Amino acid sequence: MHKNIKNRRIRLFAAGGAVGAVVFLALFGPALFPSWDAFCRGGFVEKDILQHYAGWLFLRQSPVQFPLCFTERINWPSGISVAYTDSIPLFAAFFRFFSALLPDTFQYFGIFSLLCYVLQAGFAALLLGEWMPGILRPVMGSLLFACSPVMIERTLHHTALAAHFFILAALYYYVRSRHEDRFCYWPLWALNALSITIHPYFLPMVFAVTLAMLAEYAVRHREWKKPLAFLLSDLAAAVGLGWCFGLLGSGGTDGSEMLYGYFSMNLNALWNPTSLSTVWSRFLPVQNQIRGNYDAFNYLGLGILLGCAAGALCLLRRPKRLLLLLKQHWCLTLVCACLTAFAVTNQVTANGAALLTLPLPNKLLALCSVFRSSGRLFWPVYYLLFLLALWALSQLFAGRRAALLLGALVCVQLADLSPALAARHAETYQYREEFATQLTSPFWPQAAGRYGHICSLDADAPQQDALHLALWAADNGITTNDLFAARYDAVAQAAQQQTALALLQSGQPAEDTLYITHSEAVFLSVAESIPDSAWCGAVDDSWYVIAPGMQGFAADGCVPYGDSYPLRIADYSDDNWQGGVLSWDGCTVLLYDSPLARTRLQNAAALLANGEAYPIVQISDKDAGWLMVTLDIADASALRGQPLTVITAEPEA
Repeated sequence: MHKNIKNRRIRLFAAGGAVGAVVFLALFGPALFPSWDAFCRGGFVEKDILQHYAGWLFLRQSPVQFPLCFTERINWPSGISVAYTDSIPLFAAFFRFFSALLPDTFQYFGIFSLLCYVLQAGFAALLLGEWMPGILRPVMGSLLFACSPVMIERTLHHTALAAHFFILAALYYYVRSRHEDRFCYWPLWALNALSITIHPYFLPMVFAVTLAMLAEYAVRHREWKKPLAFLLSDLAAAVGLGWCFGLLGSGGTDGSEMLYGYFSMNLNALWNPTSLSTVWSRFLPVQNQIRGNYDAFNYLGLGILLGCAAGALCLLRRPKRLLLLLKQHWCLTLVCACLTAFAVTNQVTANGAALLTLPLPNKLLALCSVFRSSGRLFWPVYYLLFLLALWALSQLFAGRRAALLLGALVCVQLADLSPALAARHAETYQYREEFATQLTSPFWPQAAGRYGHICSLDADAPQQDALHLALWAADNGITTNDLFAARYDAVAQAAQQQTALALLQSGQPAEDTLYITHSEAVFLSVAESIPDSAWCGAVDDSWYVIAPGMQGFAADGCVPYGDSYPLRIADYSDDNWQGGVLSWDGCTVLLYDSPLARTRLQNAAALLANGEAYPIVQISDKDAGWLMVTLDIADASALRGQPLTVITAEPEA
């Protein structure tokens, strides 16, 4: 009998895995080819895949060292683990060992994603096979898990976060523990420990389910020592692996101001068919959401929603059965309640409204912010709702009728999700042609190969531009301190930038370093101090660069610092200023206080923009760092972003 059970499980896992592979190939097929990296460079849904790929490229250029995913080429010179670029540490470290044997262009994100789909559907078939008879019905049900909206939403987008098979494996062994009345499953132990080497967000989810399994076993048998030893050894293994892959001690702090509560799960998440840029339902309307609710996307799909409604009716009609289930699975129920509360957070939102905010002590808020994208921690509950829907079918019908109804539920689910499935397929195939980089200026090819380091002078930078710059740096063997990792030592970063600014202001740029900034104010504060040994100017309408050794460089679209460099209104807003224009008079504009601006405005009579002169009424420097220029103009907002030249006053006779 034991052999028959084992053979059935092998067949279930293999058949489910085949279903998962078919789903992946149908949606994301081209991404499987390691030499095709256009989707990694062009972005997928968001631009996060650029971050993941850049991390791998930098690690590949680094010597093998400990921690396994550590590289000095990012966050230079301190270095950081590519675990903080979400580059899937286990895969990054593995392929790093064989880097010399790999082709010049190699990405493993498609291979990883295929594995996720195979294991997702494989464990789903095993899980459903614990109470569904035969092979066909569990494998049909596994298709629902392979088409899970929350997993598809993350695939090739937040790539590491598509490894939902960790959650299903934990649930599978939880159910087996109930059926077999045991707790020691070494595959579960290994998967739990390995979860941190894929993405740390899976750690609390899988250990929460494992804790429920162990606690319920311990209470049933009044045996605590062995289950506790299993749990602690598993945690120790996970921490040890986290240390080996650089997740502990090399990431520094999170530089983001978005704390726990910003990415909260909206109370409408289960039936709200919208994520960041995708509509997920053919039948249900999109609901409102606010702030970072988009990252807590947890739409179930119409088929699962209908199944959950049927399951709820089954339980409510038999309240004794419901109470018995809650009593038997008391710890899993408690775990689900805690995960749901953590996902909803202390900032409770419903549709487009913030219902209430519960104050938290600062230390607790900081602790919770370790997992600030809190809506993700709902995923174990999410998949339990899938199981509830399929369990309802087994309670309502049996035999052929149950199989037919399951087939109907699968059809409803797929029909409902079809707009999103088609969108993901199209999103993948659009990158079969060349990707589009945002670094289009002739400056970048000229600078390639000249420098060993990039030094960002910004405390922060637009992520999209930073990621394209990271890829350019990696392609050209240049280290970078630019901020594109998820976490970094913000204090050390600021100190390094201040040191670089001081060197530039003293006229001593390092010859092997390309200095960049998005801030015109920072650029203007140092450009005047740079001698003739560097080219200073604006490129791509967003970058300001100081390029030692490139003096004399000239190209269309590149604006050198000098006599022809234009003034511009500062992009500054607060209660009084809107985009650099004083809101209550409309005729006073804000300029960065720099040697260039002061020289230009000396004896200035008017500012010239678009061929029209606007007389200067007054110039004030009473606020440090700024020059306020009042013009004879009704509304200066039209001057935002325009290059401004100066008309000087005629000398008196």
